[in-house]
Amino acid sequence: MSNNNPKTIVFITGCFVGSNCWDNWQIYFRNKGYRTIADPWPFKDATPAELRSKHPIGNPGLAGLTLQELTRHYADIVKSLPEKPIVIGHSMGGLIAQILVNRDLAAAGVAIHPVAPQGVIPYEFSFYKAGWRALGLFTSLKKTFMMSFQNWQYAFVNGMPLEEQRNAYKTFTIPESKLVNRGTLTSAAKIDFKKSHAPLLITSGSTDNIIPAHLNMRNYKKYAVREDSVLEYKEFPGRNHFVLGQPTWHEDAAYISDWIDIQFDQSTNGIKKINMNQKILL
Repeated sequence: MSNNNPKTIVFITGCFVGSNCWDNWQIYFRNKGYRTIADPWPFKDATPAELRSKHPIGNPGLAGLTLQELTRHYADIVKSLPEKPIVIGHSMGGLIAQILVNRDLAAAGVAIHPVAPQGVIPYEFSFYKAGWRALGLFTSLKKTFMMSFQNWQYAFVNGMPLEEQRNAYKTFTIPESKLVNRGTLTSAAKIDFKKSHAPLLITSGSTDNIIPAHLNMRNYKKYAVREDSVLEYKEFPGRNHFVLGQPTWHEDAAYISDWIDIQFDQSTNGIKKINMNQKILL
């Protein structure tokens, strides 16, 4: 596989939403000349409405899906490509993007409001208020978890007009595996923070309740400083966890596109590294 100027992007979806959350992003990056892939999770290859109709016991495959299996699914996609791609993931997908970069399977990675890897301890109250239900404690693991609209309002679309919150819920929300969420508490979410890695960008949002900016900052700071690795952190103002679908999504996509361009300078036919551990806060 070649690392020079990769032109394939693999988008990795997070929990609670369908892969249609990447539709606008795929169009944007295809117009930039990239081939894009946004394959759904296993057992999620259907519309959000169809997946919701199977909740809570009509999709046993999804109910039994683990984080380890999910990561393997995307690792297999990446390995099947003729070049190491750029991986861009949101939330749980952001964690998987970090894992794939850590495993040397990606030419570069972008983790958008990622779930924290093992060892990065969340202490923010909003994180637990927004996310503890998804663990399904004291409930059957044979049943999927479906985020209620009230929980969606707090965890994803806080600060948005009510009608937009409702439209987003109808368009994107889907049932989820409790086991995937529980997997973040295990070695399935482990990162070797001391290892050299391909360029990695971690982004956060100032109004994200479920994955607060402070948590993303601790994720970023967990990495050891290495001269042979590129690491950057960026906090965007006014972004909640629905960052992929907020009206400002194109600004985030443009920033990420520019960051990718910096990493792969066409004039040098290779990787052009930015300052190590550069942190940009707006």
